[in-house]
Amino acid sequence: MGPDARVVVIGVGNEFRRDDGVGRVVAARLLRRVEKGSLPPHTVVSACDGDPARLIGLWEGARLVVVVDAAHARPATAGRIHRIELDAERLGQASSTSSHGLGLGEAVDLARVLGRLPEHLVVYAVEGSDASMGTGLTAAVAGVVEPLADAVEGEILRHRAAWAGGGR
Repeated sequence: MGPDARVVVIGVGNEFRRDDGVGRVVAARLLRRVEKGSLPPHTVVSACDGDPARLIGLWEGARLVVVVDAAHARPATAGRIHRIELDAERLGQASSTSSHGLGLGEAVDLARVLGRLPEHLVVYAVEGSDASMGTGLTAAVAGVVEPLADAVEGEILRHRAAWAGGGR
């Protein structure tokens, strides 16, 4: 595939559960960058609740998929970002990092069985501290939104440059 291969960014979460909405907030920032033309053509940005079937439908046919989601760890360090990178050979071994009951791990497992895995999957999981009802991110999580959007943009540009140079 050439440098015009389809790239999909999926912000996962529930914007009415405080920090759980971080994926959607980052996706909204990236969508504005697509509209301004600072992200390459063929970049699709979507939001999703984490349902495995919806995730698979969104990433179908993509060469690169970047998922941004909230993660709940004990003890949590609000705003800490975890980056997990999986290529097609390792995708079947992924475990769930999602804060949802059914989520990314299940979507990867199901997509593997159905033969609908992306070639490359990168997950950015952000530790949150508040998943209570309400809108708005806590200060610690809100503070990583822009740097995380920058990291996702850099991820896309690096992969596209590698594709253009014949890599991956």
